[in-house]
Amino acid sequence: MAHIIVFSTCAHAGEAEKIAEDLLTNRVAACVNIVPVTSFYWWKGKIEKGSECLLIIKTRAQLFGKLQRRISALNSYEVPEIVSVKFDKGSQPYIKWINEETLSKRR
Repeated sequence: MAHIIVFSTCAHAGEAEKIAEDLLTNRVAACVNIVPVTSFYWWKGKIEKGSECLLIIKTRAQLFGKLQRRISALNSYEVPEIVSVKFDKGSQPYIKWINEETLSKRR
């Protein structure tokens, strides 16, 4: 079973919490960390700077499509960041926990 960490940014903490709760309730994520960040980025031809919340989401790779659809539906950004990084090693108890918390039988 492959596992991923998904990164996504939101405009504010309220939105980040709403997305985190939705992903957990729908069992498409085992854990979501919310971290306040300052972002610099290109947008519509100029460099922007803003405060955002970064979501760090742990899940199984096969759930990425469903997770992406949920974030897209709830995120207020015109082009929401939704990127994943696959990982192949980790603490076995932690990997087991991710699997248990995202299996369809628990939905």
